[in-house]
Amino acid sequence: MGLSRNTVRKYLRGRAEDERSPRATRVQKLDPFKQYLRDRVRSAHPAWLPATALLLELRELGYSGGITQLRIFLMSLRSVAAPDPVVRFETEPGRQMQVDWIVFRRGKLPLSAFVATLGYSRASYVEFVTDEKLPTLLACHERAFEFFGGVPREVLYDNVKTVVIGRDVYGPGLHRYQPAFMDFCGHYGFVPRLCKPYRAKTKGKVERFNGYLRRSFYNPLASRLSQDRLQLDAATANGEVVRWLRNVANVRVHGTTGCQPLERLLVEQLKLQPLPQPWRASLPPAALPSSTERPKFDDTPLQHRLSVYQALLTEAR
Repeated sequence: MGLSRNTVRKYLRGRAEDERSPRATRVQKLDPFKQYLRDRVRSAHPAWLPATALLLELRELGYSGGITQLRIFLMSLRSVAAPDPVVRFETEPGRQMQVDWIVFRRGKLPLSAFVATLGYSRASYVEFVTDEKLPTLLACHERAFEFFGGVPREVLYDNVKTVVIGRDVYGPGLHRYQPAFMDFCGHYGFVPRLCKPYRAKTKGKVERFNGYLRRSFYNPLASRLSQDRLQLDAATANGEVVRWLRNVANVRVHGTTGCQPLERLLVEQLKLQPLPQPWRASLPPAALPSSTERPKFDDTPLQHRLSVYQALLTEAR
């Protein structure tokens, strides 16, 4: 046949391999949990649950594998497009805090979150509320300053009516602010700054955290409750977000800084302005933030004042 020994040997070996029984499929540590993951992804649709959040749930169920095979399996359930790059301007410690509202529900049972992120450290504070009125906004500010252990020199906002009444009223960049809000700013010693209209990415640090909060905290918690036909409320969310900020958000390695927000917060606290006495403006008594004494919460999540945790955990009870 004009064939060499090596050629005949190759075909014989190939036939022998074809006749072998197929190898048994390797069992992965993730296999027992795949149906659970399918159910969790389906319950959260159209929102997406990140692998880091689902990994925490699987650990509680006994999963001992790594996050890599989890991410590969989740990619088979949905392909995720790469996010657009965002250019951010860095600020020195103690200079800037960015503030935003993130809305989760409208209607009869509204639910929003006040979010504040320090520009240098990326440390963040979150408080869930049922309205976005001025007294609520100012009370959230007070608890955020206590949470961070001081007051930044400036705070960046959207063009919301509780902050600004009219842009450029007194000239370019000279805005007419809400009077009670300006009194609050003067008391705490910070300067309000406004984003340019339709340029929310000006405050990209808090905007990025908003997405992280929704994906890694709200969606997993709300979808888990929805499986039991329960709806997440502000008290429950605040009780859970305290632990999430302490154990996850403020101790993760930040993608931009490469450090834990808590580590950089300890540096930034040295540059923050000291906290003054609590503010009380000339508002009707019913509109003033509550000054009720709250029981102590014995923990030290960020190595500074604990009044924020005391308030939130009391409401959660």
